[in-house]
Amino acid sequence: MSFWMRRLRAALPWLIVALIANVLVLLVMAPAAWITPQFTKATAGRVNLVDASGSLWHGSASLMLAAGPGAEAATLLPGRIEWHTSFWPLFTGRVRMEMRQSEAMPGPVFVDATLRSATLSGGSIAVPASLLAGLGAPFNTLDLQGDVRLAWTDWRSFNRQAFGQLIVTLNDMSSRVSRVKPLGSYRVVFQAQGASGALDLSTTKGPLLLNGHGTVSEASTSFTGIASTTPDAVDNLAGLLNLLGRPIGPGQVALTFTH
Repeated sequence: MSFWMRRLRAALPWLIVALIANVLVLLVMAPAAWITPQFTKATAGRVNLVDASGSLWHGSASLMLAAGPGAEAATLLPGRIEWHTSFWPLFTGRVRMEMRQSEAMPGPVFVDATLRSATLSGGSIAVPASLLAGLGAPFNTLDLQGDVRLAWTDWRSFNRQAFGQLIVTLNDMSSRVSRVKPLGSYRVVFQAQGASGALDLSTTKGPLLLNGHGTVSEASTSFTGIASTTPDAVDNLAGLLNLLGRPIGPGQVALTFTH
């Protein structure tokens, strides 16, 4: 064995230690900006982390939500979302994160992901009503105001199939195109069932009554329902009903949407 081979063999363990140390330093110092594109990609643009700071392991960003993929209008939530990523589970091929939102979320949520699946723990978040404008017509015309809260059960995804329930509660909603305030309170339940999902809309109170059912899949979205009013509000809400859909009877219009 030559002199240089003996030197290389003696130095090899130290080279390996140095390489591992450099990799660990790179991982520890990985900027938070590395994680932000993954949320946008995984949620088809519905959840976006912007103005990220800190590291991949402990950082924060502003949370921007869009009502649908490719929506023109996105809503920036007040406050910051903060996360902490566990280091050692990475060696088993898992990403475990704890996430908190300083103003809109009452408690933390946890993300547990592998290359093939991901789980988001149940939670809730208050969002501005302006987020609804991203759904397009007629929401962008109505300019709805009120208290909007999203709540969800444990949300699981496997190979691009999702399972879980999302509940949207809209309390004391009003619109700039109607003098009737509030119009009512509503509940939207979305049940993800793999490659497709079911959507149900119901009214909990108010003079404007909205009810309907729809289906959502990667290929298409459809919704059918009825908007009507209580007897004492027919005249005051006639103009608003005409904006919502096609008349099918006194004080009633059909709600239809396909995409």
